[in-house]
Amino acid sequence: MARISIVHTTEYTYRNPVGLLRHRLMVRPDESHDLRLHSAKLEVDPEPTSVYWKHDVFNNSICFLEWPEALRTRRLSIVSTLDMTHHPDGQPLPVYSLDTAAELFPFSYTAQEIPDLARLAERQMPDPDRKVDAWAGRVVSEAGSRSTLKVLEAMTHAIKNEFRYGARHEEGTQTAAQTLALGSGTCRDFAALMMEALRSFGLAARFVTGYLYDDTSGTTRGGGSTHAWCSVYLPGAGWVEYDPTNGLIAGVNLIRVGVTREAEQALPISGGFIGSIDDLIELKVDVSVRAVPIP
Repeated sequence: MARISIVHTTEYTYRNPVGLLRHRLMVRPDESHDLRLHSAKLEVDPEPTSVYWKHDVFNNSICFLEWPEALRTRRLSIVSTLDMTHHPDGQPLPVYSLDTAAELFPFSYTAQEIPDLARLAERQMPDPDRKVDAWAGRVVSEAGSRSTLKVLEAMTHAIKNEFRYGARHEEGTQTAAQTLALGSGTCRDFAALMMEALRSFGLAARFVTGYLYDDTSGTTRGGGSTHAWCSVYLPGAGWVEYDPTNGLIAGVNLIRVGVTREAEQALPISGGFIGSIDDLIELKVDVSVRAVPIP
């Protein structure tokens, strides 16, 4: 358990004064049994005339910002500040009581679960040469156990150990097949790879966006920006989170902000401007996370 303070700063700089179109923000976590949100503050400059919150199709908290049509600016700054307490299910867990039918990998969902999980269990990315299937099959066969939890743990660590991590600030996510071909990727690429690998066995998986706070080792990857991982639906245990970038299991060190079917639905900040495509000079993103363990 830890008290977490997060400051997420996004700043756009424009060559000429531009108008601002509506922006969509996914920066506020929902309170749950593993997260207590003490305060959430949003500072925007120039100040919008309209700020309102809604829930999206996945029930994530979404903020919309709107400015007057006549406004022109050379700069847009958005600062989200969060104060929370995190109660992860994390290590030395996972210790879960899976339904008997889900204890051995692979397993099938019940007729009652399938209608609600079907789209999340479908493949979302092309794999024409079935390279993802082959990679997933190898990892499962080398897991050394048919235990579902052991197989998922093995896949999480396989991605961490077999692929090079590299930050990439451009928008977009590699397909799982591209990540296999390149042997490298970002946190969102690794999350997508694990999701597609698990979906090849019919498991339901979700993309998770949020924040990572480091432990005392200082060895985690993906800090200084938003982070991405995945969650898998396990009957009897529910949604269990896995971070293949760092080999983290059961949500340890991870602050969940939003969950979606695919990565493109989980942009922390999106929006447009009125002006030339060349007017955007720079986009700066900085995420500062301070974690204080609570005895």
